Amino acid sequence: MSFRPIFEAHDWDDTKASIYAKTAADVERALAAPRRTLEDFMALISPAAAPYLERMAGLSQELTRRRFGNTMQLYVPLYLSNECQNICTYCGFSLDNNIRRRTLSSVEILQEAAVLKNWGYEHVLLVTGEAHQTVGVDYLEQAIQTLRPHFAHISMEVQPLDQAEYERLIPAGLHTVLVYQETYHQAGYKKHHPKGKKSNFHYRLDTPDRLGRAGIHKMGLGVLFGLEDWRTDSFFTALHLDYLERTYWQTRYSLSFPRLRPAEGQLPPKVEMSDRELVQLICAYRLLNEEVELSISTRETPTFRDHIICLGITSISAGSKTNPGGYAVEPESLEQFEISDERSPADIAAMIRRQGYEPVWKDWDAALTLR
Repeated sequence: MSFRPIFEAHDWDDTKASIYAKTAADVERALAAPRRTLEDFMALISPAAAPYLERMAGLSQELTRRRFGNTMQLYVPLYLSNECQNICTYCGFSLDNNIRRRTLSSVEILQEAAVLKNWGYEHVLLVTGEAHQTVGVDYLEQAIQTLRPHFAHISMEVQPLDQAEYERLIPAGLHTVLVYQETYHQAGYKKHHPKGKKSNFHYRLDTPDRLGRAGIHKMGLGVLFGLEDWRTDSFFTALHLDYLERTYWQTRYSLSFPRLRPAEGQLPPKVEMSDRELVQLICAYRLLNEEVELSISTRETPTFRDHIICLGITSISAGSKTNPGGYAVEPESLEQFEISDERSPADIAAMIRRQGYEPVWKDWDAALTLR
């Protein structure tokens, strides 16, 4: 069982044409539907839906509050290593960038963790470059075991692994894995990933299936906006999510919305995505799927993040550093990309409260599953 046959049955150019051909009548039907389909989602992300943004936002807010209440999950990335064996045109950690590489030891990981704990965090996202020999499954298992006594929820965004490797890390304390396809456009994917294991498009595409078979508690999907047409990439993400929810129904799912940010040696975005278009996409996902968690990172500006949290978002990062050792060990090491919202976690929590929401530092559901 695999997503690949479903993916291969959908042509990129035909899908793009179908999205851009949607009309106001298609959008009206989608908004009126009691349960929306992938065809409706096409209409909601199409240019024809732009005049309906206020209506979409109101529905998105209503659905989100009904399912998730007035809560906002807080999480923070903990970068363990900037070593990478891939060449990626958009990433500061790319192999062809002449930077000093750094991988944290267990002692240094705990030093970083102490800062995050002091801020109040109980949910941490471990991030590395893709270097199997340096930060392979042995290193990741040790890092997870080091942090498990200190955090209620441990997520991971690293290189795709084999199913047996995920099955090894889950008992060690791994709850969630984020794996972004970057783009579902195969030719564009190859252009942006010319060297390294990441250049294998299908191995990356099959990763959520391996995670599902391994029994992961939650997985996160997404693409990197700026590489190819954002509407078409978003449809393929929704198609992938639909398949995964039907196939691995015991797993929870989240979506993220990273837009290209400045980084060492990166190419400028091929496609620009405006703030208004990103709001449209977030609302469209919520109208399609009332259960999926939607996350926004510090890539986005303070003004944008202040306004988007009430329109469908369920989790938000704060105080993020995108370099290994950035919190305590080596603050000046090279970042993977520049963040935009530099406010402290306390400032973000205060902003959340001002808007009538309760910041949640601990994933209580995950804690209950460990009993």
